[in-house]
Amino acid sequence: MSQPITLVSHLLCPYVQRAAIVLLEKSVPFERINIDLAQKPDWFLAISPLGKVPVLQVAHIAIFESAVICEYLDETLAPQLHPQHPLQRAQHRGWMELGSAILADIASFYSAKDEATLQQKALQLQHKFAQINAVLGGGPYFAGSQFTLVDAVFAPIFRYLDAFDAIADFGLLAQSAAVQAWRQALAQRPSVQQAVVAEYPQLLNAFLSNRNSALSLCMQEHVPSFG
Repeated sequence: MSQPITLVSHLLCPYVQRAAIVLLEKSVPFERINIDLAQKPDWFLAISPLGKVPVLQVAHIAIFESAVICEYLDETLAPQLHPQHPLQRAQHRGWMELGSAILADIASFYSAKDEATLQQKALQLQHKFAQINAVLGGGPYFAGSQFTLVDAVFAPIFRYLDAFDAIADFGLLAQSAAVQAWRQALAQRPSVQQAVVAEYPQLLNAFLSNRNSALSLCMQEHVPSFG
């Protein structure tokens, strides 16, 4: 791709990380522009009808929504990260949607206002991870030895688990040994490591501690939330 590429981003957004990982996997040079989502600039609102990141600018054309961006990049740039067989490709798209559902559950988890809700959301996450665990093979990635778009979707999810594990043992992967191994493999992937800034863990920790939630209270007390 000879046209200049810009990824409009937010430092903590997991959906941005998906697009960044795919670009890095394909060794595509790109410029990254981070914006403040609390004070969205007018130029950004003009190219993002939903007011969300990421936005991929290819020359003067803007593409919004992370799934659309990842699909576009995979259709136009090698190496292909989706399976070639249509049925397998459809299955992968389904698991990518589950990844988005997990991100919604994670937001509910770190925003839970009381201990009971926090525990309920933890159980929901534990159930979803167990569903994924049941379909994983020998690894190291979702589809075996090949890194796919599903991996790009789940790598940012596991970054949240890194932050949660530093607070307490919430048992999110208690029934998911294969997911845990997958998580560890993704953490070693250069594209995953390079998809965020070096200070990302500190930024995420600050974000979580300022939520005025049961989780942030747990962080302040430095005591395990669950037994």
